[in-house]
Amino acid sequence: MENNDVLKTGTTTVGIACKDGIVLAADKRATAGNMIVDKRAEKVHILSDEFAVTIAGIVSDAQLLIKLTKAELKLKEMKTGKSASAKEAANLIGGLLYNNIRRMSMMPGIAHFLLGGRDSEGVHLYDLYPDGSVTRVIDYVSSGSGSVFAYGVLETQYKQDITTAEAVKLAVRAVNTALQRDSASGNGIDVIVVTEKEIKRVMHKEIEVSLL
Repeated sequence: MENNDVLKTGTTTVGIACKDGIVLAADKRATAGNMIVDKRAEKVHILSDEFAVTIAGIVSDAQLLIKLTKAELKLKEMKTGKSASAKEAANLIGGLLYNNIRRMSMMPGIAHFLLGGRDSEGVHLYDLYPDGSVTRVIDYVSSGSGSVFAYGVLETQYKQDITTAEAVKLAVRAVNTALQRDSASGNGIDVIVVTEKEIKRVMHKEIEVSLL
């Protein structure tokens, strides 16, 4: 497989901050160059009882960083007897991303995470960019090749007092819009909701496209 055909989550991911939680959503297509190699890719991952992320970018990098993050979060809990805060988890992933993109490699490591978390201070949404930057998001964010289409929906339909129930529908609408226009996004939608009480997967929908 050539470098330009590396397995990517071509991707549309969405994160929405609500008055009662966080909604994370993503499509299910992974590509290598112009080829669709996985129609059931998991791009919304539950890291622990407190945190969930969406992924975009190079699949191998994202998968490795998820494993490292899970291990570090568990290690901190074992050492301190308490879970990491959302800010600590965001900074942890940000540090891993910073090191990932700057290491010497024949293939640049690029991964983009959206983090939804809950801690003693409430629920939080972070944009964790491939360069390692950490940004707290107070409304909505999208990543991936289809994000420009998702933003078109979010910009016009998001409202500050949105509920998670309303945001799930908005997230699905935003991702579905990208599915119609972005060839690297497709094949289904996963949605996870983060509230002060729990993290729950509320949608796992596959879409089969038949070419006649």
